[in-house]
Amino acid sequence: MSNPKQSLQSLNRLSKTDFHQAEKNKIFIIIDQVRSGLNIGSIFRSADAFRIEKIYLTGFSPLPPNKEILKTALGATDTVAWEHHPDALNLVQTLKSENIKVFAVEQTAHGIPLNNFNIDSNASIAIILGNEVDGVQQSIIDICDGTIEIPQFGTKHSLNVAVCGGIVLWHLTYLKLNAGAQL
Repeated sequence: MSNPKQSLQSLNRLSKTDFHQAEKNKIFIIIDQVRSGLNIGSIFRSADAFRIEKIYLTGFSPLPPNKEILKTALGATDTVAWEHHPDALNLVQTLKSENIKVFAVEQTAHGIPLNNFNIDSNASIAIILGNEVDGVQQSIIDICDGTIEIPQFGTKHSLNVAVCGGIVLWHLTYLKLNAGAQL
């Protein structure tokens, strides 16, 4: 049985103009103190794939048009809305005051396994992805609505931050679409 790859044209992806005008998935990403532009670019690309609302880059995270970000984002910095905020803690407080539920993606004593995580399809949600070595800052975890953890079964204690972000974004998008949200 033949199963040929689809051509780029047959995938019917949005143009940049259509992407900007399209309704977005009410998911926000806070990238806190991530050092690698390659990781950030990869997160931008996943954010484009799942049509998320906005990325917030905080602290010393590199910003577009950083060469490494552009290398892995493959143009997603031109489609996904983004802002820089120097202080992630202040940003989280602001988002919470706007009724956005904020969850750190981190291994904590009371983290919710991703496969058990659920959210109202109409709710706006922000996820925080932390530094490659230190993760999400404890002071930020302390004010979040909770933490989400991806169950793992190998010897390593964590996933790459960009891989982690892609997995969580897929899950959140899947939950929203299955609950009747439209994208």
